[in-house]
Amino acid sequence: MTQNKAIAAEQSAEDQLVLESIDKWLERDVRAKVMKLDHADEYPLEMVEQMKELGLFGATIPAEYGGLGLSATTYAQIIEKISSVWMSLSGVVNSHLIMAACVTKNGTEEQRQRFLPRFATGELRGGLALTEPDAGTDLQSIRTRATKDGDHYVINGTKTWITNGIHGSCFALLVKTDPEADPRHKGMSMFIAEKADGFRVSKKIEKLGYKGIDSAELIFDDYRISADNLVGGVEGKGMQAALSGLELGRINIAARGCGLADAALKESLKYAQQRKTFGKPIAQHQAIQLKLGEMATRVRAARLLTYDAARAYDSGERCDMEAGMAKYFASEAAVSNSLEAMRIHGGYSYSKEYNVERYFRDAPLMCIGEGTNEIQLMIIAKQMLERHPA
Repeated sequence: MTQNKAIAAEQSAEDQLVLESIDKWLERDVRAKVMKLDHADEYPLEMVEQMKELGLFGATIPAEYGGLGLSATTYAQIIEKISSVWMSLSGVVNSHLIMAACVTKNGTEEQRQRFLPRFATGELRGGLALTEPDAGTDLQSIRTRATKDGDHYVINGTKTWITNGIHGSCFALLVKTDPEADPRHKGMSMFIAEKADGFRVSKKIEKLGYKGIDSAELIFDDYRISADNLVGGVEGKGMQAALSGLELGRINIAARGCGLADAALKESLKYAQQRKTFGKPIAQHQAIQLKLGEMATRVRAARLLTYDAARAYDSGERCDMEAGMAKYFASEAAVSNSLEAMRIHGGYSYSKEYNVERYFRDAPLMCIGEGTNEIQLMIIAKQMLERHPA
């Protein structure tokens, strides 16, 4: 039984209908427009509205709060499909659903009732505000400060590389409520912060790839927020909330890697059978066959790891190791396959008339986002040592 058939056998008819609708949407409304939007670095407003109609902003939000209530396994399939056509669109959904996961897993019931239905429809759309100019992987070094003032907090600081920062309206904002806490993570808290006075976008970040989607720097200057927006209603739980959301985020990155690696493979298979040298298709040359064989194996292995992590997430197990493995391997597979696709396409790979140059620009981001691959390897090693003591 193939991977896709095995996964399909575990899914409901409703899940299959969702996946079919994604396929139809990508072919009808997305594929033909990607190259123009990507080259212009133009935000896909029309596609985002269509994503709202498809219910994608509520994909993993429980049905009781107005979402689709999809499993992480089905969500990963959706992200793989989208990323095989245009990876940037997957980021519009990913950061938003990490924010939703933070509220679902760590928020009070009042916060779930207040925010999740509006997240699910896309009325409130946004993402995760963790990274700062001097703090990326080392989140405990953030400087954005929230100071209690009656029944409000006053927040000052800067966040950068925030997906959906310009067009989004609401963010899961990680801050320090007690900079002197020891250990440092006990002084970190998370707020659901809607844009208002004191919360502004300072600039759009220009990028090598991942075009179209808005990555921005956010400034908080005496931004006042109600204490009711403190996730969980208790200070000191921000790091826990962020990490719980990042498990889903890393599964998303892994699925993106699968989609992009597979797209590079399929483009290469097609081109290698059409392009001829020395009187025969280059697919008949052993050197090209070696590349295609490695590319196909990477895609299959990446999928197996990704859906293994998704199943662990769905079962409620701790899955930071599984998600880390999937994120690490699938992102590296995307980078390797994008480079091999360029080599197979030769000079045409450097032309903007072909998709492979975009794959090459988009792939490296996945080795950095949601925790660098070096950090993933450290997480994997620490979990292995913990699970297998000598």
